[in-house]
Amino acid sequence: MNRPRIIFAGTPDFALASLTALVNSGRAPIAVLTQPDRPAGRGKKLRASPVKQYAQQQRIPVLQPATLRDDEVSAELKALRPDVMIVAAYGLILPQNVLDIPTHGCLNVHASALPRWRGAAPIQAAILAGDATTGVSLMAMTAGLDCGPVFHVNEFTIGADESAGDLHDRLAALGGDTLIEYLDRILEGELTPVGQDDALATYAPKIEKKDAAIDWSLSAADLARRVRAYNPFPGAFFFHGDTRIKVWRAARTDGSGEPGTVLQCHRDDVVVACGESALRLTELQLPGKRRVTAHEFAAQLDLSGNRLG
Repeated sequence: MNRPRIIFAGTPDFALASLTALVNSGRAPIAVLTQPDRPAGRGKKLRASPVKQYAQQQRIPVLQPATLRDDEVSAELKALRPDVMIVAAYGLILPQNVLDIPTHGCLNVHASALPRWRGAAPIQAAILAGDATTGVSLMAMTAGLDCGPVFHVNEFTIGADESAGDLHDRLAALGGDTLIEYLDRILEGELTPVGQDDALATYAPKIEKKDAAIDWSLSAADLARRVRAYNPFPGAFFFHGDTRIKVWRAARTDGSGEPGTVLQCHRDDVVVACGESALRLTELQLPGKRRVTAHEFAAQLDLSGNRLG
């Protein structure tokens, strides 16, 4: 087919990678949908999403409806006569009347190997579960949550020390590459999507800040995965008195004691006993301070002999 008329729907950096890939491949969208500007930073000033900022730089029209369940919004989208809508981490539900607008339907770039990890936080969920692999799925969208048939899955191995931020960047890049590799074949009808096995589906709920609180009664291996999964957001943390301390890097190590007991805090190690084994903290952060190594942290605050909450 001739150059397709694409509407792109996405909001954060993960989506930006796919939008950039489309533009660089000569398939710039005719319009971009992204969420309304949100308050951000200490001043809580309105900030445009990464997708909006890039679209404006490329002079692509931007639409920012608060909801797609609005007749005026759906009429505006229909008037654009799109061949396909490509969705990546948009953050708003697409009702059936919107899904039906593009001639070739809506295509989702999803950061997991579906049906594994449907939902809002598939990257973190894969790390938390100790999955060996993850990937990107190109899915034909339906009204359900990430349950449409899948055109293609690109998988790779998760690194043993890979954080959610590291994994996000790899998946975002792979999402853009996979989209460009298969888009034309999908639009030409050369690929037939395969229905998902719902019996194998797992759900990845949205991450809340409270989820990142460290429970020292858990095993060190579990906590090490949590530290990776919550880096960079919201950041795993524990309290020493009223001081909230974030942990950005950690690994399981040998050691035992009452969970939460600081076994050592000197040289290059801050080691804390867990429900099973111990957790070696290698990068920490005090409130209002920068991230530092365990060696630097030990000079800022001596936790030796303390039992952490």
